[in-house]
Amino acid sequence: MSSPGLRERKKARTRRLIADTAARLFAERGYEHVSVSDVAREAEVAEQTVYNYFRSKEQLVTDREEQIRHRLCDLVRNRPAGTSPAAAIRAFVLDSVAGIRRIPPELWQGELGHLAAISPAVHRLALELTDRQAEAIAEAIADTTPVPPEIARLQGIALAGVFRIIIAEAGRRTVEGETQDAIADGLHPIIENILDELDRWLTTPEPQASP
Repeated sequence: MSSPGLRERKKARTRRLIADTAARLFAERGYEHVSVSDVAREAEVAEQTVYNYFRSKEQLVTDREEQIRHRLCDLVRNRPAGTSPAAAIRAFVLDSVAGIRRIPPELWQGELGHLAAISPAVHRLALELTDRQAEAIAEAIADTTPVPPEIARLQGIALAGVFRIIIAEAGRRTVEGETQDAIADGLHPIIENILDELDRWLTTPEPQASP
C-alpha cells in the first residue's frame, strides 16, 4: 500500500498534468474549442478523472483560484499588528507578477489573462473569480480590523482589484505581442505603486493620546 504522502503527491501530479494539458489546448485552440473529453484524451486519463479534480470546464481555467484566495486571507488574518492588509499581501502579489516569467511559454496563452482578453466567457469567469476574492478578503478584514462591515467590503474590493488589474494587463499585453519577461517587467512597478497607495489608505491611524 502506498503511504498517504505518496498518494497526495501522485494526486498533485495528476492534477497538475490535467491543468497544464488544458492550458496547452486552450492556447492552441481557444477556450471555446476545447472540451473536457479533449483534455482527458490529451492527458491520457479518463474523463471522470478530470471531473474528480475539476468540477467543470471553467475550473480548468481558474485552477489556482482557491489556493490563492486562501493564501490571501491567511496573510490578512495573520498580519502583525500595525500592518495594513495591503502590506500583508504585498510580497505574495509581487511574487505572482514575477511568476509570469516562470510559466512555460507553451502554456502562457492558455492562462487566465490571455483567455479573458479574447473570450467573453472567460472574461466573465475572471470577474466572478475576483468578486469571490473580494468577499473572502473583506471577511478576513472584518474579522481582524475595527472597521464597519461596509468599509471592510470596500477594502476587499480594492485588494481583489489588484488581481483584476494583473489579469487584465497581462492579457492585453499578451494580445499586443509582449513577451512574458516584458509583461512582468512592465507590471511590477505598476502593481508596486498600487499597493503603496492601498497601504496608505488601509493603514489604521494610531489612536491619539488624550491631552
